[in-house]
Amino acid sequence: MIQSRAMVATASGRRYLGQLCKHFAHKIPTELDLDAGNGRIDFPFGTCRLKSDAEGLRLDAEAADADTLEQVQQVIESHLIRFAHREDLTMTWASTPAS
Repeated sequence: MIQSRAMVATASGRRYLGQLCKHFAHKIPTELDLDAGNGRIDFPFGTCRLKSDAEGLRLDAEAADADTLEQVQQVIESHLIRFAHREDLTMTWASTPAS
């Protein structure tokens, strides 16, 4: 498995965490704990773990190979940008060591 991470600076990280998890929960397995600021979205092609805090929203993507990792990143990014259309969010994904 390969992994990547993006940090999204926003005051609305908790709200976007909830929106993303609730949106995907209609079709695929998700986990959401708003009190702890944690979420997880299990796509058929990979996983994204989400963590909100005072700084924003951390996105940790994981997949079997580079192509499917990019797919996880693109799906999360496109939905987050749509949900945050009033903000000019910046997401830069960086590789992280496998855990």
